[in-house]
Amino acid sequence: MNEIQSLLLGLVQGLTEYLPVSSSGHLAILSHFFGLDGESSLTFTIAVHIATVLSTLVILRKEIWALLVGIFDTKAPLWNDERRYAAAIVVSMIPVGIVGVFFKDKVEEVFGSGLLVVGVCLLVTAALLTFSYYARPRQKEEIGLWDAFVIGVAQAAAVLPGLSRSGSTIATGLLLGNKKERLAQFSFLMVIPPILGEAQLDVLKAVKGTGEAAATVIPTSAYVIGFLAAFISGCVACKWMINLVKKGKLVYFGIYCAVVGVLCMILS
Repeated sequence: MNEIQSLLLGLVQGLTEYLPVSSSGHLAILSHFFGLDGESSLTFTIAVHIATVLSTLVILRKEIWALLVGIFDTKAPLWNDERRYAAAIVVSMIPVGIVGVFFKDKVEEVFGSGLLVVGVCLLVTAALLTFSYYARPRQKEEIGLWDAFVIGVAQAAAVLPGLSRSGSTIATGLLLGNKKERLAQFSFLMVIPPILGEAQLDVLKAVKGTGEAAATVIPTSAYVIGFLAAFISGCVACKWMINLVKKGKLVYFGIYCAVVGVLCMILS
């Protein structure tokens, strides 16, 4: 992997982690054309994922701080808004935690990450985004525990390359009747623990020397460039996406996913 490839991969990771177009799908597409495989660039993937988590912490720092203050406020009611919100985030992590620990490798083994799989999953993402745009369910004031669990199931399904994590969670939340203003923030906060957990599993895989990951040497400059590109583009995409969700413009991303999905299927 050279510096230009790392720059492009970092930019794509940062942008597509938050935009509802599937970061894993776009990374798979770029890796295909760059001639890279997942095992050989495993440590680089870990680095850019951590960069996107940091971008979330920077953009949502005020919201995260307010949430922490409310959680640890000893004078507040036992079940205050912040603790309910935190409980919803924890519940949303259950499905992806189960899939990530017990089934992720099996899913990747069965479905793979070729362009055909990416194309089909991008079409599913397009359908979800389009359907959520036209659906008009009754609006709810808060994201309840059951809704959080269902949104978590959508996030767990996004282990498939091409099925957007943010697109799936936000679209599912909209279909359940949750307000747009709260969904983007919830979607981005609930993804932090799974990304860190996935990075930890990948670190263990790299340490064990699975495949070629341990033997592959990537220049330090490529890591730095990729990390910075993912962090900066992640900050831009996170802030942009929150505004887009509030305005309800996700259908345009659905059109984009459909076009790219069809192209992937043709090129596969």
